[in-house]
Amino acid sequence: MKFRAWALIVVMLALPALSGCETITGWFEEEEYDPTAPVELKDIQQQIKFSKRWSKSIGDGQGDGLYKITPVLVGDLLYVASADGDVLALNAGTGKVQWKTNLDLPLSGGVGFYDGSLFVGAANGLVLRLDAANGSELWRASVSGEVLSAPQGNGDLVAAQTYDGKLIAFDYETGERRWAHLSDVPVLTLRGTSTPIILGQLVIAGFADGKALAIDQNSGNVAWEARIAIPQGRSEIERIVDIDGSMMLQGAELYVASYQGRVAAVDPRTGRKIWQRNVSSVSGVSVGFGNVYTADQDGTISAFLRNGQGIRWQNIELGYRGLSRPTPVSSYLAVVDFEGYLHILSQVDGEILGRTRADGDGARADMIASGNTLYVYGNGGKLAAYTIAPKD
Repeated sequence: MKFRAWALIVVMLALPALSGCETITGWFEEEEYDPTAPVELKDIQQQIKFSKRWSKSIGDGQGDGLYKITPVLVGDLLYVASADGDVLALNAGTGKVQWKTNLDLPLSGGVGFYDGSLFVGAANGLVLRLDAANGSELWRASVSGEVLSAPQGNGDLVAAQTYDGKLIAFDYETGERRWAHLSDVPVLTLRGTSTPIILGQLVIAGFADGKALAIDQNSGNVAWEARIAIPQGRSEIERIVDIDGSMMLQGAELYVASYQGRVAAVDPRTGRKIWQRNVSSVSGVSVGFGNVYTADQDGTISAFLRNGQGIRWQNIELGYRGLSRPTPVSSYLAVVDFEGYLHILSQVDGEILGRTRADGDGARADMIASGNTLYVYGNGGKLAAYTIAPKD
């Protein structure tokens, strides 16, 4: 470190004396090519009309912890939380606040919903069940790590996943711990976890070792295990295969994507893989128009045929722009990039049809679509509702 600091000082002092030397000056002015640098956006023919119905500021949004606190839409109410502890219920049509509370806790995961209850996770190792009618706390339970996704409930239990590799089940009524499953956590992992899915008697979750597991909700035993990605390479970075994005249950198939691994269609009853394709995604999957959509780490948006027969289309125009999970809305597909630009693509062929800037801080949280309305929750706390329609 001392040598590097001294060398930097020498170079800085030498620059004025070298300014007359064209060749050496060129060395310092030339920028090195970075193949992973975000591509610059190109002008497009705007074919989409964006109508902002309303916008609301929600606390400090995702905060500074790289959280992905996603709202949940239930009927005509939108439930949303912020990293600094705000929890709100909003009218989805108007944005009017129905109630608001602050839990005086740093929140890191949410929002889950079941039958009049909300579920959130705290950065200091807590899972909370709240009354969806007013936000009052019904119970809280301690866990060993951050809860980075929305806990889920079914009236019998509440399942939460922690950053240290645990899937934990709590009694729905009391919050008493029922069981915990501990997975192997690699030396290096990405910052995030999947969101558990409760299907019948099974609790399904993806883990940092590239596996998706189904746990029997009564016994806590593993019912099945599906290997989505296999760690490869010599370095620990090359061997990262986290399943961090949202999984999707559609009909009789479960769709899962991993980092530096695959997207796979899995039979949720047995764990048998129906088909798989290579991808590297941290945002997860969505389904629409007979396609399974993913956004790769390199910015490639892919539409895989649900029947497993290959790719319908790919869009490579948003390279390395840190894309959110693709979200079908009406007949379109929406993604947000790291600069907060909202891009609307055709579900038919992947053409970019429209663009607007939703939040200058970007948007990690999954967007929510209802009809032709898209709800975008920006990292900085701006929650906005957009109506998407063809331009006249």
